[in-house]
Amino acid sequence: MGKKVFISDCEGPISINDNAYELAGHYIEDGEKFFTIVSKYDDILVDEVKREDYYAGGTLKLIVPFLKAYGATNKDIVEFSKENVLLIPGAKDTLQYIKSIMPSFIVSTSYSQYIQALCDLIEFPFENTYSTSLDIDEYSITNEDKEKLMEYRSTIIENPDFEVIDQIFWDEILDLPIHEIMKNVNPVGGEGKKEAVLDIAIKYGFQNSDIMYVGDSITDVEPLRFAKERGGLAISFNGNEFAIRDAEIAIMADNTVMISIIADLFNRFGKEEVINFINSYMDNHENAINNYSINRGLKEAFNQVNLPKIAIINSENFENIVNESKTFRNLVRGEAIGALG
Repeated sequence: MGKKVFISDCEGPISINDNAYELAGHYIEDGEKFFTIVSKYDDILVDEVKREDYYAGGTLKLIVPFLKAYGATNKDIVEFSKENVLLIPGAKDTLQYIKSIMPSFIVSTSYSQYIQALCDLIEFPFENTYSTSLDIDEYSITNEDKEKLMEYRSTIIENPDFEVIDQIFWDEILDLPIHEIMKNVNPVGGEGKKEAVLDIAIKYGFQNSDIMYVGDSITDVEPLRFAKERGGLAISFNGNEFAIRDAEIAIMADNTVMISIIADLFNRFGKEEVINFINSYMDNHENAINNYSINRGLKEAFNQVNLPKIAIINSENFENIVNESKTFRNLVRGEAIGALG
C-alpha cells in the first residue's frame, strides 16, 4: 500500500464562500444577479454544449472585464478576500490534522488572492495550492470600454438568453481591447483541476489509487471521476448533482469531522477499510464510531457536532442523495451560493 495524498477543493469542503460571486456583488452593479446568470451560462457551455477548449469555472474568466470596468484592483481583491473568508465549521482543525498525517493540497478555481487569504487564516502552506491567477492591474481600460461593458451587463441581466450572452462574450467583447484580460485568465476548473491532481501525483510520486479527492461542484467533475476510475477516493461534500454524479462517496454535514475520519482511515488502512466503515456507519453510526480504529481526538470531535450523514452513491440512491445533499448545501452555504454550479 503506497503513501496516501489528500487533495481538496476549497469553496464548499473548506470555506462557505464563493469568492468570485461575492466580488461581483461587491463591485458590479446588480453583481450577484449578473454572476448567477453568467454561472448558469457557464454550466450550459460545459455540461450541455460541451464547447471545445472551454472548461468548468470559466465564469471567473468571463467576469474579469466587468470587475475591471467597475474599478476593482489587485489591492481591492486582496483586502476584500482577507476580510470575508468564512470557514466550514471544523475546517481549520481538519486541514491541520490531515496535513500532519499525510501530504495535503488544495486545488481551487478561486482567484489566488482568495486562496492566499484562506491559507493565512488556516495556516496552510500556499505552495501546496493550485488556483486561478489574476493580475487585474496589468491591463488598462478606456472609458469607452467601461461604458460598453456596463451596457453589456445591463443587457445580460435584462435578457439572460443563451444566444444573447454567447454573442456578447464571444463576439462583442472580443472586439474590445480589454478582451485581452479575459483571454489571459485561465481558471483552474474541470480539466484544470484534473491536471493539477496529475501534477501532484507525478511531482511527488503518488499512485493514482492513493488519491483522496474532495469536491462539491461542476468544477470538480473531472478530478472526482479521475480518482474514482483509478481506485482512489472520490468524495462529494455537500455536493450538487454535478459532483455527486462523478463521486463515489457523499458526505452531507454542517462540519468537516467526517472528512478527518475518512482521511485518517484511508491513510492508515486504505480504501477497503473506508468502504467497510461507511457501510457500518450507514447501518449504525454509533457502532461504527466505537468499533473502528478511529483516532481518539476525532471520536471526541465527532461527539461534539451535529451528526454527519454519509452514503456510498449508486444508481438506486442517486436522486435521494442529490436532494439531501442540496438541502445541506443550501443550509451551510446559503441558497444563493448553493444554487451555483
